[in-house]
Amino acid sequence: MNKYIRIGALTAMLSVVLGAFGAHMLEDRLSADAMDVFDTAVQYHMFHAVGILLIALLMDRVPSQKLAIWAARLLLIGIIIFSGSLYALAFSGLKILGAITPIGGVAFIAGWICMAISARPNAKK
Repeated sequence: MNKYIRIGALTAMLSVVLGAFGAHMLEDRLSADAMDVFDTAVQYHMFHAVGILLIALLMDRVPSQKLAIWAARLLLIGIIIFSGSLYALAFSGLKILGAITPIGGVAFIAGWICMAISARPNAKK
């Protein structure tokens, strides 16, 4: 589905922009721990942006396109919540933001489960 190809490409691009920003502008401004948090956010952001692209490319090949669409949506939600909370934590230092991060991790897991189920031969359309 073209919509999810665009979303995947744009989120991947944003990950590269943020990674470059972190490498060139933040290393002297953030502590080593905050930089590690930021790097983790960028890493998961990119992994799941590529995941959205892969799902978009496979969407027409799986028995349940609905579940594949939900898989892509959940990965996007995961990027926003997981990586977003880590970006905010790295900049603010507010440890409470780390409590939100696992919600994004659950969205990632649910997205990958949806994709796996969508590929089952007897999955509902």
